[in-house]
Amino acid sequence: MEDAHLVERLASREEILKGKFLQVRRDTVHLPDARLATREYVVHPGAVMVIPLLQAEAGAPLRVVMERQFRYPIGHVITEFPAGKLDPGEDLWVCAQRELREETGYRAAEWAHAGRMHPLVAYSTEFIDIWFARGLTAGDRALDEGEFLDVITASPAEILQWCRDGTITDGKTLAGTLWLQNLLSGAWSLDWKTTTKRAAAG
Repeated sequence: MEDAHLVERLASREEILKGKFLQVRRDTVHLPDARLATREYVVHPGAVMVIPLLQAEAGAPLRVVMERQFRYPIGHVITEFPAGKLDPGEDLWVCAQRELREETGYRAAEWAHAGRMHPLVAYSTEFIDIWFARGLTAGDRALDEGEFLDVITASPAEILQWCRDGTITDGKTLAGTLWLQNLLSGAWSLDWKTTTKRAAAG
């Protein structure tokens, strides 16, 4: 293995905290030079993020569905793309559909998987799957108990400006905006599938 000189190997593990949502572990590892070191990190179940493209009719300007919600750890209302964590055993695409519907009320006729990001590689196992959705139909939201958020729409130009001026600081939304920018420019492409075809394939 060409990266063998970089790999750390588990020696022992200690559970520091087990919460309802997150766990914290302290591992002792063998470094590549055989010395021992400790690694403390958060175990996260994984999540999805959806970038919903809203075009009411042919030729209408493209809008993107976003949310604004208070994020307690940093004490601010954050503008971000719809997202949420995986339930145990849940399929990623099913999770993306569920989160879009529950948080925004929208259902999508077409879906495309863009990729995966690891937002906190130094101290968390968290990954976020990035999905695009289009052919949106509005409906009722079904927010979780204790969940409060506003649904807004913005133009791609507005989103880019918010990234530039610091209105958007959320890491996953910054990464999603990179995907959005390259998709709209034609530099990157997506493999779109209808909801029916993707469900049949799954």
